[in-house]
Order: sequence, then C-alpha cells, then structure tokens
Amino acid sequence: MKNLTFYLFGLMVLAVLAGCQAEQKPIPYGAANCAHCNMTVADNRYGAELVNEKGKAYFFDSAECLLAYANEQPEQTEKAAFLLVSDYTKPGELINAREAYFLQSAKLPSPMGYYLTTIAQEAEAAKMQQEYGGRLLTWNEAATAVKNNERPE
Repeated sequence: MKNLTFYLFGLMVLAVLAGCQAEQKPIPYGAANCAHCNMTVADNRYGAELVNEKGKAYFFDSAECLLAYANEQPEQTEKAAFLLVSDYTKPGELINAREAYFLQSAKLPSPMGYYLTTIAQEAEAAKMQQEYGGRLLTWNEAATAVKNNERPE
C-alpha cells in the first residue's frame, strides 16, 4: 500500500509539472494588442510573441516591437521560454526569433517603420535581399538597429 501511495503521488507531481510547462500560443490576429505599442496585432506576416517562463504570452504587432521590448526589458527576454517572429514567406508561421534572419529594406515596409522583415531560411533571406535590397541582420544586430533607431534611407 505504501508503494502504491508513493507511486500515485509521483504521478500527480509529474502531471502538475507537465501542466506548468510554457507553450507558444497562436497569435489572435485582429483581437490582441501589442504589448509594446498597444496597436492591434493585425498582419500575420509581421506578428511576434514572447512567452515567459511561466507560460504567459505577450503578443507584438511586429518584430521591431518585440525587439524594442527586449531592449527595454532584457531580464524578461533572457528568461523567456519562447521568442517568436512570423516568417514573412509563410504568413502566420512562427519561428525562433534568435535564429531568424532580419531583412531591413526600404522596399518592405513593416508596421513600426523599421522596415524589418523576418525570414526563417538563410537561402530565402538572401534571395529576398537580392530582390529588395537592404541588409540582412541577426537577432542581436536587429536589436541594436532598433535601439539606435536605424532605418533605411
């Protein structure tokens, strides 16, 4: 009986721990407001999301709002379970922001005017850069560009 009680207690602990894991949430386009600028998150080519370590999701209307939020609250970003941005080539599909390619091109306007478009695959990002011009940035480079208010001319 003692072993059965111990076993059941262990199962309950595992069930509770499994239920507390952070998960990415679908962005409710048209219904959520940006956690940084308070605009409606509307364009599924540019949406972004931060899920904190407790599982609370914060939605952003663009990668640049997520980057600005990350610059202003680095402790939240460091602890985040997920940092996600939309893949421009697959609207609505979220990708790891730290691994994304950020194309900054004056020919691709984004919601907050930093002209940042995120792409998952390096080859696709290079192809878009050839078509639209601009520069390719990493997560850290894009964060610096937003922090320094760098926009294409």
